[in-house]
Amino acid sequence: MPKVTKTKKRVIKTKSKEAKKTSKKITKPVSKTKSVIKAPIKISKTYVPKDTEKYMSDKHKVYFRMKLQEWRKELVKANNEALYNGSMDDNSISADIVDQASSYTDKNVEMKAINRQIKLISEIDKALIRIKDDTFGFCLDTAEPIGLKRLMARPVAKYTIAAQEKHEKNEKVHADD
Repeated sequence: MPKVTKTKKRVIKTKSKEAKKTSKKITKPVSKTKSVIKAPIKISKTYVPKDTEKYMSDKHKVYFRMKLQEWRKELVKANNEALYNGSMDDNSISADIVDQASSYTDKNVEMKAINRQIKLISEIDKALIRIKDDTFGFCLDTAEPIGLKRLMARPVAKYTIAAQEKHEKNEKVHADD
């Protein structure tokens, strides 16, 4: 929250009679900090950010925060259900070795999907922090606007398309080493 600082001067007086005759008034700055409280921004459920609005206005931030929080809630719910159902469905005690192998493969694929979703939840949390820090919607490398269309498609995007391609190219080069 932005803080407004006001400075007033306080007069300090001396108490002794001798000091009163020769004293001068001493002024000392006193600062008071007031917080400016903004009313929460409300948007309709059908609101869609427009290019005609100021980029990353309060409405945009509220929209993306709500979208990210809803997405996170769905992922957590899906992960919990998958873990619960995976623990209930245990065919590994089957006598047939083919059934055991199939069950193992299915569980392995399911666990990889859950791990990807956990990483995505972490990315959503980081995006929510960027919204609070007012850095959401701007490239972490170049500080240029990422763009509404890209953020609508991938709300956890951290880079512009050009910067993302550069990162992927660097990852590929380092992976080949």
